[in-house]
Amino acid sequence: MFVGTFTNVATVIAGTVVGAAIGARIPDRLRQTLLGGLGLVTAALAVRETLATDRFVLVLVAVLAGAVVGELLRIEQGLERFGAFLQARLAPGSRPIEVELPELAQPPTSGDDRFARGFILASLVFCIGPLTILGSINDGLGDPELLIVKAGLDGFASIAFAAVYGWGVGLAALTVLVVQGSIALVASGLEGVLTDQMVEVLEAAGGVLLIGVALRLLDLAHIRVANLLPALAIGPILVQLFP
Repeated sequence: MFVGTFTNVATVIAGTVVGAAIGARIPDRLRQTLLGGLGLVTAALAVRETLATDRFVLVLVAVLAGAVVGELLRIEQGLERFGAFLQARLAPGSRPIEVELPELAQPPTSGDDRFARGFILASLVFCIGPLTILGSINDGLGDPELLIVKAGLDGFASIAFAAVYGWGVGLAALTVLVVQGSIALVASGLEGVLTDQMVEVLEAAGGVLLIGVALRLLDLAHIRVANLLPALAIGPILVQLFP
């Protein structure tokens, strides 16, 4: 149960250990190649997820309606502002971070501040984003693969963070456990409510969103994927309305 969440926690801890020890010596070429490989794997999973249902018209409507709702609610902008707010309050003086693929801020001089800042910045990066929500929902429904991909991304990011901030990054594993575990727990409670067709449409809509995540990882397009998240709720509703 919740295999993806526990795998994600493990990779954050392992990445912190590696990063604190040898992270600064990992060449940029290897980093870029690893990120490209993770992006390609994400794209492959996205294609498979979109083929989960033959009711693609409902998926299309769900994604388009979700885009309208998400843009009206400005979900991605809200997440970015929330992250910036927490960073400003809890890790003052650091540069703003990117939610998906952060650039590291300059390390603080104080050891205690360095530990705390590493924990805060890593927690924000690992827990704010569409892959966190989508992967946790799937994990709660018994499919951990998306979170396993995210675990690879977070493990690699942990190496980079720990190379600068040290062991405080590893404490973000607790944040990952609480946030993703909570979402997965709620999703598991819906397992008996959602029909097979609802789950298939949800997974297909999630696959479309995952393509957007893959394009961002491959640095091909910056799609506001978080603004598409309402599609995950709209898809099952459409199946209920049009069985």
